[in-house]
Amino acid sequence: MKRLLIVYHSMTGAAQQLATAAHAAACDEVECRTEIVRAGDAGVAEVLAADGYLFVTPENLASMSGRMKDFFDRVYYGVLDQVNGRPYATIIAAGTDGDGAARQIQRIATGLRLREVAPPIIVRNGAQTPEQILSTKFVLEADLNQARNLGAAIAAGIASGVF
Repeated sequence: MKRLLIVYHSMTGAAQQLATAAHAAACDEVECRTEIVRAGDAGVAEVLAADGYLFVTPENLASMSGRMKDFFDRVYYGVLDQVNGRPYATIIAAGTDGDGAARQIQRIATGLRLREVAPPIIVRNGAQTPEQILSTKFVLEADLNQARNLGAAIAAGIASGVF
């Protein structure tokens, strides 16, 4: 059976809600086993066992979160040249931008020779002040639906061999 790995990190809840929504929809694809793992707990074995990936992270200071970067740092050389061509997509939870984190993941994925199968979804919550940025987030249903649609699509694509 094909496998989709969802790797995420979240500090204030938005990225976790998006990852969970994508995971729930991906699990509806019966021909694709879907696993969701926190970035701090994911390693080489999980990456190698998967046929495709969904990376979900907040944007912090115009970059992916440090935990997500740590994940890539820990697995990069252990999976290099072993995951070539595998599909991936990205969801970014951001205040007002998100492009920096998306570009950073695209560059790493290019180095791993992964194949981007959907443009990054960037969910902006508008947080600007320290209080807003640090507060618990509640993702809008429309944004959760975007995550669900991406989770279902990537799982179906992996299961059917389209990707």
